[in-house]
Amino acid sequence: MRSLYSISRDNLVSFLVENGHPKYRAVQIYEGLYSQNVSSIDDIKVLKQEFKDFLKGHFYLNSIELVKKEESVDGTVKYLFRLYDGHLIETVLMKHDYGNSVCVSTQVGCNFACAFCASGLLKKQRNLRVDELVLQIKYINDDLNKRFEKVSSVVVMGIGEPFDNYDNVLEFLEIINDDKALAIGSRHITVSTVGLAPKIEEFSNFPLQVNLAISLHFASDEKRSKYMPVNRAYNLKVLKDAIIKYYEKTNRRITIEYILLKDVNDSLEDARALVEFTSGLNCYVNLIPYNSTSSEFFRSDEKVVNEFFKYLKRNNVNVTKRREQGHDINAACGQLRNKQIKEG
Repeated sequence: MRSLYSISRDNLVSFLVENGHPKYRAVQIYEGLYSQNVSSIDDIKVLKQEFKDFLKGHFYLNSIELVKKEESVDGTVKYLFRLYDGHLIETVLMKHDYGNSVCVSTQVGCNFACAFCASGLLKKQRNLRVDELVLQIKYINDDLNKRFEKVSSVVVMGIGEPFDNYDNVLEFLEIINDDKALAIGSRHITVSTVGLAPKIEEFSNFPLQVNLAISLHFASDEKRSKYMPVNRAYNLKVLKDAIIKYYEKTNRRITIEYILLKDVNDSLEDARALVEFTSGLNCYVNLIPYNSTSSEFFRSDEKVVNEFFKYLKRNNVNVTKRREQGHDINAACGQLRNKQIKEG
């Protein structure tokens, strides 16, 4: 038995045909799930009872439970969800001029132990299932529909490492992109990785034209290995080679994510290293303000951020500064979940 939210339409078609049912049933099922928002298989009115009984022998419908919802003064909303086994995950809705973007979690906890990240403070318990990924988007989309709005873009940058839950994330992407499901355009979907080089190369074979972001944050091996243990397995040369191969196959520009940490990675020397790393890459750099998770790391001063930004600009690096969102509700990945677990 599996959730109907966990199967792509193509895979559902294959399953139905193998069991002697017509392909068009998959469209009827998807319309029931995502357009009519049914709460049970029996509620899909267009289906005959005999076929509903067949479906119920193989699938079920489920949901995720909202535990807490916090809204920032800037419109950012953080959702804390409880899963079927009691684990907690969080999902963030961000308001932009161009629409509503949702940041999705892919794992319960994270094992990659980036020193500055709240997600890694609690270790990975398990991967999220496909339905648990889809239901994060669906819940928020249903919430927005009450105001005649919808989710317009998705960033897979929440708790967990997406490429450590590779197969589930890919099927999730197929489902949310499906025009009979949530219809999120592939160019409005971004997947972020800490730098699992083999998976970056493998991802170049994925047919949907989704965006790829690299959570770099350090452009020297010494610092990156100190603060991001993944670099000990895949150093900057290996990572850059994988990015180049990805671009050669996809012809898609990537994003380099760089959180600026006061007196840690915001010096002129760090900026020079970043210029060197991005040399020869078709990419743009996104400078990100830090949401504090401990007393060890702090956000860089605005003057330092501006100087860092100007240095990259002068050296012909495509660079942007991310607008801070949700600071008053601790919107960095993992903060609300960690707080809830501590409070019990």
